[in-house]
Amino acid sequence: MMNRESKKVLMAGTTTVKLLLITVIALSISACSRSNNLRDLENFVASAKSMPGGDVEPVPEFIPYEGFIYSAASLRSPFDKPIIVKLSDSSVAAENVKPDLNRIKEALEEHSLSELSMVGMLSMDRSFHALIEDGMGVIYRIGIGSYLGRNHGRVNYISESQLNITEIVPSGSGGWIERPQILALNQ
Repeated sequence: MMNRESKKVLMAGTTTVKLLLITVIALSISACSRSNNLRDLENFVASAKSMPGGDVEPVPEFIPYEGFIYSAASLRSPFDKPIIVKLSDSSVAAENVKPDLNRIKEALEEHSLSELSMVGMLSMDRSFHALIEDGMGVIYRIGIGSYLGRNHGRVNYISESQLNITEIVPSGSGGWIERPQILALNQ
């Protein structure tokens, strides 16, 4: 049990703590009150507001984007190895030579010979079939009698290393001539 004196000391300590807490609160409230020590800041703001404002730059003019259409997309890339197409000096001129314009075109006739490359060869039942890649990375299997190129080129012979093609091209004098072409295996 506590005696009276210890109760008085305990109550005196509690009272002292309460007084100290009240004093701290009063000092913090008085520190936050507005005083005249902000007068120089208010004077600076007032003088800055009284100065004339500067000129604002106009908004830059927006130039609309003009699209560009790349027209050489179907041509051979200048970074690819060129295709070796051997041209023959002998062009066969004949009066009865002309392309069959009523024939249904094959898929590889949409590409020029410079866009096509022979990438392989298959042998099936003693006949050769060539693997031809178009400029887009698609590989076609063709045989003798197939057509390719834009000049009515017809495959005459397939070996392990090349295709022999006969193209029918305008002669320049209103007729047609046969022109032999070779598409070599791309190594």
